Amino acid sequence: MNSLDESIKSYALPFETDEDLKPIIEAIGEAKIVLLGEATHGTSEFYSVRAALTKKLIQEKGFTLIAIEGDWPSTQQINRFIKGFDEEKKDVRDILSTFKRWPSWMWANEEIAEFILWLKLHNQQKEANHKIGFYGIDVYSLWESLDEVITYLRKTHPDGTDLELAKKALRCFKPFNRDSDSYAMASVNISQACVEAVSKLLTSIRARDDGKSKVEQEANLNLLVNAMVVHNAENYYRAMVRSDELSWNIRDKHMVEVINEVMDYHGEQAKIIVWEHNSHIGDASATDMEASDMMNVGQIVRLQNKKKDVYTVGFGTHRGTVIAAEEWGVPYKQIEVPSALKGSWEDALHMSGAFNKLLIFTNKNRHFFNDWIGHRAIGVVYDPAYEAQYNYVPSKIGNRYDAFIYLDQTKALSPLESQEKLIDN
Repeated sequence: MNSLDESIKSYALPFETDEDLKPIIEAIGEAKIVLLGEATHGTSEFYSVRAALTKKLIQEKGFTLIAIEGDWPSTQQINRFIKGFDEEKKDVRDILSTFKRWPSWMWANEEIAEFILWLKLHNQQKEANHKIGFYGIDVYSLWESLDEVITYLRKTHPDGTDLELAKKALRCFKPFNRDSDSYAMASVNISQACVEAVSKLLTSIRARDDGKSKVEQEANLNLLVNAMVVHNAENYYRAMVRSDELSWNIRDKHMVEVINEVMDYHGEQAKIIVWEHNSHIGDASATDMEASDMMNVGQIVRLQNKKKDVYTVGFGTHRGTVIAAEEWGVPYKQIEVPSALKGSWEDALHMSGAFNKLLIFTNKNRHFFNDWIGHRAIGVVYDPAYEAQYNYVPSKIGNRYDAFIYLDQTKALSPLESQEKLIDN
């Protein structure tokens, strides 16, 4: 066997229904951390297939934790909703409307709404310690997380030191009017006051006697992670103006910190499923990111854990439509995704047979998939005219993932109507 085409034809399995995911479930074995990727943030099938795979892991493998590439405060609304923490009955769309940071459509969409309702129904049939938890592990929510810390401490420890430290941090950030870019630019010339403020706040909250104990509605976990976000977000925004590589590493290290904190909180039997872009979950050491000293969640998690405890699944498509925007912060569009670049990983999968398929990489076959090859990655900002220059990451696929799900033709995500208005092409 000497060609990629022959290797794909020899090892690919057809993927037509959810039942065809069984080989991946079996290959996952007793892993405690399963990382599920996506080649774009705006493709419907990536969400629906991840949901199908997640349901099977919950039902057949006992997973009870889900972590996504989203803000902690917003996902706490989902967590409380599916666990029945809130007495007030709310519609799932009301819950998802709490995702206000652009691009809100990334999580406030019909595909997620359907999945959240399934999780809520599942939890209603489970005891408290077997209910599924839903958590956001991203780093962006500096101000929202600081608000959460202050609100909680005002209710529980109105005269405590932690509240004074939190208020001091808020006063430090006040001149920047909750604008992360303003703080990032100003941080080049300002003192270390905000750095010291958030560091003291996190240190103090970590030292609390009740910081690790389980209390009603996970209040202590919520407090601690929000304090972590405040600390790491300050560091992230300050790094933005100095180095893209540095800020990337800060962000992905934060995401791993939150994963570990959530797992520690839930005990030794905790098993977590992580939903993020391929660029975060696919091992960076098997891409050109390594040459720039960049690390990611997939690489760090593999380094921190036993090989058998981590399983990574990448996703890709050959062509279709996607939700994205022409530039950061503007309304989204439905954009045509052209056929994959000739010679790319996605092109090879298509040329070996224009149908959905999955590949499971093992010690026996990985080497057949480890020649460097371009692997498509589309973010929330996308212009197909420049795809060849910006949207292919040189990768050793067999080392980057443990399995790969290929969907030959895909369609755009379905944002909730209440989100940013779709603009005409």
